[in-house]
Amino acid sequence: MPIMRLTRLRRPFPLLLLGLLLNCAASADDTFIIGVDTHLMNKNTSPAKALQLLQAAGVDSVRDDAYWSSAEPRRGLMKIEPSWRTYLDQTQEHQLRPLLVLGYGNPFYDNYAKPRKPIVRDAYGNYVSFVTRQLSDNVDFYEIWNEWDKENPVNPAFAKDYSVMVEEASKRIRANQRPMVILAGAVTSQGMDLGFADRLVESGILNYVDGLSLHPYVHCRSDERNTPENWIAWLRRINEDLKDKSKNKTAVPLYLTEMGWPSNEGRCGGNEKIQAAFLARSFFLAQTVPNIKGMWWNGLLNDGPDNTDPEQNFGLLNQDLSIKQAYLTLKAISPTLHEFRYDVEKSREIDSQYLLRFARGSDQIMVAWTAGYPRSIKIDATSVLGGNVHYIDTREPQKGLVDSGIPWICNEGRCSAQVPIDDFPKIITLGTRPALFALP
Repeated sequence: MPIMRLTRLRRPFPLLLLGLLLNCAASADDTFIIGVDTHLMNKNTSPAKALQLLQAAGVDSVRDDAYWSSAEPRRGLMKIEPSWRTYLDQTQEHQLRPLLVLGYGNPFYDNYAKPRKPIVRDAYGNYVSFVTRQLSDNVDFYEIWNEWDKENPVNPAFAKDYSVMVEEASKRIRANQRPMVILAGAVTSQGMDLGFADRLVESGILNYVDGLSLHPYVHCRSDERNTPENWIAWLRRINEDLKDKSKNKTAVPLYLTEMGWPSNEGRCGGNEKIQAAFLARSFFLAQTVPNIKGMWWNGLLNDGPDNTDPEQNFGLLNQDLSIKQAYLTLKAISPTLHEFRYDVEKSREIDSQYLLRFARGSDQIMVAWTAGYPRSIKIDATSVLGGNVHYIDTREPQKGLVDSGIPWICNEGRCSAQVPIDDFPKIITLGTRPALFALP
């Protein structure tokens, strides 16, 4: 093994440099996408302040709706709303990559009917062509329809009609010179459980789009799935099912374009602290499934003032743009999500303890929490460290990286420490591994 490593290091410098550049490009392409559903593009108020807050939090992408009924307000008359232009201009200014949903029906075509009939499907295709052509310089992702399965997740013909529409719409989008990521599905939790997502993959939909989008909400599930840990266990099973249905049994690229936990009082919710803890845990757990390419939190703002209604309390911010703890937590964890890569070999999930290891080159960290009672765990450093353990506690995200006051205890070149963990992940600095053993 040492001889093989030395031989590889003797490659000509230009080839070595090319390899490094290719590795960097691959890493950039593999960067996990942190997204947020904004629901701002169809409003006449300026989105600038809200989008500025998202940029400050390290968000990459924003998802919103390009309504067919807005783009075609009269039969055969196409237009782009001024508010769309304003919104998209602001996303570029704040370095946010837009994802637009193409759908929701039009009153002039069977009264908002889904495009199942050829005449409606052709009209939908004309709208898709117009919008994507007009906005080709401003949009990075398109999602074909939203939650088609919600009406009927079990009928194979219903899934087949959607697949036909996706094939036609994707060809129209691909006609644009600028490459765009095309997603399809937007499958609800019920559709995932009842086989709608399976039927889409079996139909060959991935021959036309770049990924399958899912909306895996579980906050109101009564089967004990409504924690991040049970959520990811369920998603892993869904992921394996989709892989089995796919061509050549390969992993399906998954985009969680809507996901979140509400902060309402009572049914299906928790307080703002629980929402923030669940946000951090779900974002980190999503990275443990390599083919999950990103997750879009729904949504940016609370939708209303009723603190007992789950649907009104998903926001990272309150309606007046005041900050909730979930926003601060996302801001604290986004650098780790962007810069570090999950190390499956060194990660552990033991009972209710989650000890996830991540690496950035030779830099090593552990993200640790428990879904049970608070406890103390032993952690090992990856190099000899003096002084105290440093970590980011997502319970107090505004403090950033702090000195815990807990000393590293080192014997014979190995260092360890006892660190308390609870339901909020701690991002613990483990030091630097020798370069020879660092992850690429």
